[in-house]
Amino acid sequence: MTIDPNNVSIAPSLLSSDFSRLCEEIAKVDRGGADIIHLDIMDGHFVPNITFGPPVVAKLRSCTDLPFDAHLMIENPDQFIEPFIDAGVDMISVHLEAPGHLQRTLSLIRDKGAKAGVVLNPATSMEGLRYILDDLDFILIMSVNPGFGGQTFIPSTIQKLQDLSNMLYEAKKPIPIQLDGGVGPENVAEVTSAGARILVAGSAIFGNPPYEEVIRRMREAAVV
Repeated sequence: MTIDPNNVSIAPSLLSSDFSRLCEEIAKVDRGGADIIHLDIMDGHFVPNITFGPPVVAKLRSCTDLPFDAHLMIENPDQFIEPFIDAGVDMISVHLEAPGHLQRTLSLIRDKGAKAGVVLNPATSMEGLRYILDDLDFILIMSVNPGFGGQTFIPSTIQKLQDLSNMLYEAKKPIPIQLDGGVGPENVAEVTSAGARILVAGSAIFGNPPYEEVIRRMREAAVV
């Protein structure tokens, strides 16, 4: 798959969907105009919650042809990269804060055929990104603290998006910025103006049906 840094993509997060009807929920946002399906993978250690693993993702793969984007909020991402890619994941992001050797992890993701991303929590500095830009296909900025859906957008994220956009421009690296947390139609114009290009939205979409209407409003509000 190709990630276009010049267009805005909408990525509904299954964390806020009805877990008893996951395939149906995926099909609805697919028909509603989503570009990517976002999977929040939690192990109960790196973050205080547990979601789903590779066997569930493999079952969901038949529900849509949209790309699967797995955000690994786990302590040992390396051991799960191959299982998730085998399950049908197209994009994998790992945390800058996670233990291990980040450059090696990103290389492993790419070597297995997926797009590699790195995630920064709200309080994490961007300085660590400067030395791995060549290893990245996208960067995920968290605008809430990870672990739970439905949280309020942290306002300081706007400045962080602008600073990251400037860093990438100066480095001549057109790497798409993904944003996750408290994103919805009401702030899409602001976050896309600041540089966000892949918008992860959970409760804003799944909590406000019809899904196609919310996705349409988000797309129309985007500023590129």
